Order: sequence, then C-alpha cells, then structure tokens
Amino acid sequence: MKQVIIGLAILLLGSTTVFSQHKYRADKGFVSFFSSAPLEDIYAENKTVISLVDLVKREIAFVVTIADFQFEKSLMQEHFNEKYMESHKYPKATFEGTISSPDELKEPGTYTVTVTGELTIHGVTKTVEVEGTIMVGESEVVASSEFKVKLEDYKVKVPRLVVRNIAEEVQVKVRLTYYPVQ
Repeated sequence: MKQVIIGLAILLLGSTTVFSQHKYRADKGFVSFFSSAPLEDIYAENKTVISLVDLVKREIAFVVTIADFQFEKSLMQEHFNEKYMESHKYPKATFEGTISSPDELKEPGTYTVTVTGELTIHGVTKTVEVEGTIMVGESEVVASSEFKVKLEDYKVKVPRLVVRNIAEEVQVKVRLTYYPVQ
C-alpha cells in the first residue's frame, strides 16, 4: 500500500499546483471489471484505489494496483496477474485527466460529467473519454463511471486456446468516495 501512495505522489509531483484548492482524496476507492465470454464470465474487484480530485481546476488522478484485484477463483487471479496483466512487470494502472461539465462543481448536487485523460494499463497509455457522475455533498464527493476497455488497445494478449473464455472488451466500473484534504 505504501508503494501505491508513493506512486501516486510521484505521478502528481510534476505539477504541485494541481490540487491547491478544493482538493479531495479517496483512499479506498472501488474498481471492478466484468468479462462476458461464451464459455465463462469473469468478475474481479479492487478496493485499494487511491485518487485525488480538484473540483476548481477540474483535475483528477488515480492509481490502481493490479495485483489487488480479487477474483472468486484463485486460479483466475493467478492467470490474470501472471499471464495477462504481468503485474510483476506492470504493477499499476493509472489515470490522469480533466473533468468537463457545463456546471460549476462547487455547489452540492449531482453533475453529469465527461472525463478526458490518459489511461495507462499494461504499460500502454491511451487517451480516453468517459461519461460519469460526480455528487458533491457537504463533506464528501462521490465520483462514478462505467466504461469499456478493449484488451488489444493495451496489448493484453489472450492466447487462442482460451479466447472463448475471455472477452475482447471488458466492462469497467469505478466508484470513488472523496474527503477533503486537510
């Protein structure tokens, strides 16, 4: 966990003013993915996501430790880490981007937003744009999104032998609850 925090700090060191006002931190976010294929459905979740968001500058970043994804079957988890994601070589997935919205995010309420930024998975960085929701409360901010990721876009190779077990595209869900940075 300490390495994840250090990794997020390094990711954000390049711009020390990114989170100067209205900054919030999520220490235990939630990311899951679902793969539906003809022979098998695969689901995994990760509850150790760390994220920062600045509502004034509309910037967001997060780090996910790949090895922290939990599966129902231990063999799936082992194959995921060793054969597909190579978590020993690519231990983290990261995102750094900006939030666009027609509304100000300062007032309490629920906002539909578009987030655009750089998503890095398996050592490959791609620009992505996803829809999401940000709920600004009195003492917390909750961000959520649901989007698809194509495995080939991030050079995650699926052996032909198991191609019917793993979908080419996985459904990703993100939910982060932020609290003010003191």
